Amino acid sequence: MRPVLPIRPFSLIAAILLIIGCDTRVYVKEGVTDGNRFSLPAMVELSPDPVVQSWVAYSLAKSVCQLEMGGENPARNNSFACELSSREVLVDRWSDYGSVDTGERSDDAQYLDQLAEASDAGFLDEYVWQFMAQRDWTQPASLELEAFKRWRQEQPTWRRHRAVTRIIGSWGYPPGDEPN
Repeated sequence: MRPVLPIRPFSLIAAILLIIGCDTRVYVKEGVTDGNRFSLPAMVELSPDPVVQSWVAYSLAKSVCQLEMGGENPARNNSFACELSSREVLVDRWSDYGSVDTGERSDDAQYLDQLAEASDAGFLDEYVWQFMAQRDWTQPASLELEAFKRWRQEQPTWRRHRAVTRIIGSWGYPPGDEPN
């Protein structure tokens, strides 16, 4: 099992202190903006919603991975390893909350439950490849795609599964640092 970057309250606060900025948008679905700094909206920092906080952890992990990849515009960086490690953080954070009973499960909570199921079954790598792969990614030889397909077919809740990405925050340039 790969090591997972744990996002705990103290590390989340440290990450927020390193990431300066505020934006009024909470979810930017598959929206990639330009920039060299990742910002979180102030309103999510104190949100008690486990779904929101799980996606905050994902967003922070992905932004750190993108920054580590380097380049002039980290917002455009993407790789299998980066997406996989960020989804591992997402599942880990969601699991930290345990079974949160909020009445009727939101679509976002149901998605996180399904992602945790795939991870528990040992298919998170395959999930990321099957649902998130980009043209420029190289397929890892270790993937068991047929086994993942069989497993999905055996899961009644996976019949209409749709992949979800919720980025909480946005990329941008600090004032005075915008490209010409």
